[in-house]
Amino acid sequence: MKLIVALGNPGPEYAKTRHNTGFMVAGYYQDKHHLADFSSKKKFHAEICEFSKNNQKIIIAKPTTFYNLTGNAVRSLVDFYNISPENVLVIHDELMLDFGTIRVRDTGSDAGNNGLKSIISAIGQDFWRIRIGIKNSISDQLDSADFVTKPFSASEQLAMNSTILESASQLIDHFIDGTLSKQTEKNLSL
Repeated sequence: MKLIVALGNPGPEYAKTRHNTGFMVAGYYQDKHHLADFSSKKKFHAEICEFSKNNQKIIIAKPTTFYNLTGNAVRSLVDFYNISPENVLVIHDELMLDFGTIRVRDTGSDAGNNGLKSIISAIGQDFWRIRIGIKNSISDQLDSADFVTKPFSASEQLAMNSTILESASQLIDHFIDGTLSKQTEKNLSL
């Protein structure tokens, strides 16, 4: 069994913001593979989509807690389904990486990301991450909390829709298949 956790904030006001990059990837993956709709599971503090691939159960979770409290949802899912951290993949925005950069890691610190900090506090640091860069020319001019809760620019949204979401989706497939490399880095030409 594998758990894929997409980070973001609940509510329509956050739907197109940089902090909801994980939710965008999860929605894209769900649509691409014609998976069932996400359903709200209060006991997990998440909306989940369940499916099977290669004879294993896969759960994609979008926590309904706010971004900085996602460890609560991850802990409840890991405990209920008895999933080891190495079978968990977290997809999140990364302010330390330039827009258009995607990195994969199988362990590490929170790098200042409060959502990861919450998850590390809940299950430890030995889980997979797909880090999607959101840094741009104005990110250093704004408070980080303000920047991550702003929508992508029109050109950034176009790049998300045309390239980044598909690249992240392919990495999810590699995670499910057990072929994801911890040294993966994609610098997309945007």
